[in-house]
Amino acid sequence: MAMFQIGPHTIDSQVILAPMAGVTDLPFRRLCKRLGAGMVVSEMITADTRLWHTRKSSYRLQKDQNDSLNVVQIAGGDPEMMAEAARVNAANGAHIIDINMGCPAKKVCNKAAGSALLKDEKLVRDILQATVAAVELPVTLKIRTGWDTHNRNGESIARIAEDAGIQALAVHGRTRACGYKGDAEYDTIARIRKAINIPLFANGDINSPVKARQVLDYTGADAVMLGRPAQGNPWIFREISHYLSTGKVLPSPAAEEVRDILLEHLEALYLFYGHYAGIRIARKHVGWYLRNRQDSTLFKNSESFRNEFNRIEETELQLSAIRSFFTAPDKAEAAA
Repeated sequence: MAMFQIGPHTIDSQVILAPMAGVTDLPFRRLCKRLGAGMVVSEMITADTRLWHTRKSSYRLQKDQNDSLNVVQIAGGDPEMMAEAARVNAANGAHIIDINMGCPAKKVCNKAAGSALLKDEKLVRDILQATVAAVELPVTLKIRTGWDTHNRNGESIARIAEDAGIQALAVHGRTRACGYKGDAEYDTIARIRKAINIPLFANGDINSPVKARQVLDYTGADAVMLGRPAQGNPWIFREISHYLSTGKVLPSPAAEEVRDILLEHLEALYLFYGHYAGIRIARKHVGWYLRNRQDSTLFKNSESFRNEFNRIEETELQLSAIRSFFTAPDKAEAAA
């Protein structure tokens, strides 16, 4: 399988976990890495270090001390503040700093951060140059194709990024105005590939091994980056990696393996967040795991189970309910 470099780091897989606020916490990143992701990226962290004392930021700043590649994503609209955030994260053990210019969320864009920055190419240049100059680590960038469908300036931003010393670029195939609606387009990513020489990652609607192959072939990107398709489906990294290297589709994981991965994930959430928060965060992940298995007979009637599961207030009862659901799905509601 093709490999690529980001600074001194060799990435041995063409499948990368995209940063997602509220999703790509340390437990999920570890799980995706174990299941085949070549690189995983933290949840977005504000560049304003004055806000890092909050509970949410303290979780997002947690790194895997056993991982040789900790990638920390920062977001902000002030060059000096972004540079300082990069320096602090470097001192705290980051190996790569990733800059977010792709988030379409209003609360981010309203603060002149995320994909809102794509409107101001001079500010983009200033932020990238300041951040790259601040650290000896590789700095990467995530963008969208532009602000809206009439202003797809992804190629221009990509050239600015390469000139500023950015060492890899991820592009989501939608504009800021598109949000997550409609289909991702890959023509802009293909044009960006011809405009720059640094590693390029294609992102958006890549939800199967076959789609990953098609997008890589069409765009010429070095890797695909997956976000939402990995929710409740972390083995997709293994499936895509296998297909890209062999051309063969792996069978879907058996129900027993799904159960074991889900239980592992829940226990990691409890350990990381504590029981109170862990129980609540577990609920959304369980919903994603079961939603993504609607093709299986076991999961056809999972909605009533999810409703009952969301009322459970103890970790052991959550784990017991999951075991019962997979052992005897018709009794899962009673077990919950």
